[in-house]
Amino acid sequence: LKSRDQSLKDKSSMDEFDSNDVAEVPAPKVEDKEIPGSDELAQAEDILGLKNSNNKDETIDGALQKPNYRKAYALLQSASSKGNNQAKVLLGFAHLTGDHEPYVSHNTSLAYEMFESGAKSGLPSAQRALGVMFSTGIEANSSQSKALLYYTFAALGGDSLAQMALAFRYWSGISVAQSCESALKYYRLVADNVARKVGSTGTGQVVLRIRLMEEEEESPQNSPILDENLVQYYQFLADKGDLQAQLGLGQLYLQGGRGIERNVKLAQQYFTAAAKSGNTNAYGFMGKISMQLKEYDTALKYYKLATKDPMGQWGMGTLYYNGWGVDQDYTQALTYFTLASQQGHTEAELQLGLMHLSGIGVKKDYGIALKHFNAASKSGHVLAFYNLGMMHAMGIGVMRNCQTAAELLKNVAERGSWGNELMDAHALYHKGFIDSALIKYLILAEQGYEVAQANAAYILDKDDTEFIGSLRSRYKRAFVNWKRAAAQGFGGARLKLGDYYYYGQGTEADPVEAAEQYQIASDVDHNPQAMFNLGYMHELGIGRSQDMHLAKRYYDMAASASVDAHVPTMIANAKLLTKLYVQYLIQFYKEFTFMMLYEGIITWTGSWSEYISAQFDSLAQLFVKMDETATEDWDIYLMSILAVVLGLVMAVRGHNVRIAQMRAAQQNAAQRPAM
Repeated sequence: LKSRDQSLKDKSSMDEFDSNDVAEVPAPKVEDKEIPGSDELAQAEDILGLKNSNNKDETIDGALQKPNYRKAYALLQSASSKGNNQAKVLLGFAHLTGDHEPYVSHNTSLAYEMFESGAKSGLPSAQRALGVMFSTGIEANSSQSKALLYYTFAALGGDSLAQMALAFRYWSGISVAQSCESALKYYRLVADNVARKVGSTGTGQVVLRIRLMEEEEESPQNSPILDENLVQYYQFLADKGDLQAQLGLGQLYLQGGRGIERNVKLAQQYFTAAAKSGNTNAYGFMGKISMQLKEYDTALKYYKLATKDPMGQWGMGTLYYNGWGVDQDYTQALTYFTLASQQGHTEAELQLGLMHLSGIGVKKDYGIALKHFNAASKSGHVLAFYNLGMMHAMGIGVMRNCQTAAELLKNVAERGSWGNELMDAHALYHKGFIDSALIKYLILAEQGYEVAQANAAYILDKDDTEFIGSLRSRYKRAFVNWKRAAAQGFGGARLKLGDYYYYGQGTEADPVEAAEQYQIASDVDHNPQAMFNLGYMHELGIGRSQDMHLAKRYYDMAASASVDAHVPTMIANAKLLTKLYVQYLIQFYKEFTFMMLYEGIITWTGSWSEYISAQFDSLAQLFVKMDETATEDWDIYLMSILAVVLGLVMAVRGHNVRIAQMRAAQQNAAQRPAM
């Protein structure tokens, strides 16, 4: 592997690069002799959908088929009793997670025995399972060295999930020296596998990353999972002929996600209804469905009706590029892809990037290829991330950057079919199967999923499970996962990490480190709780120097960052000001003497005397200035003053005359005899 990677680094042009360049470690050779229980194992794997890249089979009408777990596990039990180790391992995972009760009991000790038996026979999946159990301390004393050993054997045996776990350990420096190159090597192996399964016309697995912490704090309207009532409302609108509802539901059922299972039959129904109104976008999606079913003539018919729509343009380009239903024509493909990309079509951007990267139908140009891949990656296309990662890994069109390449390929690796386990764990948690959800999250956390790390820590922190016995052990495991999630950029984990350092949960109490974590959460994530905590620590001088003014500043910042923080910060500021006044009074009382009072009175009276004297002086100066300016135009000033005085006299005299007249009129009225 080392020489293979070195040869890849030394390549200077894309002419020498091929998607098959990434070496895969060969799986252990298995002898051709008949293995007992092979037939039962094959039937069980077929029922469980383990031979399908999507993990589940579709029925004839396009809906996802739910496995018959009772029959599948009965077959596995039969194969296991005949000594089939692969069947034992599959049963072991069911016993470990306990998510298929009552068909298989939740029994971690039995799971450990089955994995141990499978590992002795050289099964990579069993070795990886033991790595998880030793790393997390499930049914075994926690040992990172043993976990690393089992992960390494499993990864060398070609187990993708073990390769992910090993890559994350090298990337984060967990029980090994941090090495970006080693992490990149393993992430490339997994990303290659994911990219092959996606294919040229797929967009990759939709992985919902739901954090339980945020889900509890947010309103149901902000949930990434669609509410059933909302889906029914859109179905009602679609049935009434609403075009946007028909298109939206069609895309939702075609791709799946947000709590909705994929159903091609329903998607076709909604697109057909939308197409009746002549909508070209609906024709484009119907062509895509036909193309995925390899009905190229039908796809061509629909795409021709949607040549002004980006979906139709991309479809026509794809048919011409691959020669499906038409003669292969790269020029026509380029024309259609360009038209679609001008309207923002993600998959057209990807295809243009691939054409410029490989020089098919156009002149090879890595800069243009990079531009198109970047555009496609903004919409989350997994193959765009894959190609960007490979270009950064090999320095093609850009300066080689191991860190960027590893991050991009990590994103691709996490989009594999195993990402479905995140939603399975989420569903188990909300159904009340806390232990099963926790184990699934712990397994995914080992593979480097930040959401799984945060959710596992959240469950452990809430003390919702009896699976891990003592509180001390629970907090230790929570601390480890909060720390890993924080290192991957989750601000909420950074805040919890500060709390754990402050209170000494799962680690030694360290107020200084707690303040450092709060500072990062405040500066990077603008977390109002972290700002409030920093204010409190500055107020009391815990982990930070005591500074009342800085404490008030952080309290005010928290109030500005969140409306919910207004009341707490108002109370904190009131307490802070009260404390300042009390401290001032205490200090004054300590330094007070009667001589100070006497001196204060003398100083006060003296200051008032000086103030009054200063006012008289300023008034005298004003008269002096007026006298100096009045010497030149004294007659004008005198006439103005006399005119004002005369006006006042006339006004007063006129007022008095009017009053005298009113009194005389009243007397005459009183003396007049009554009629």
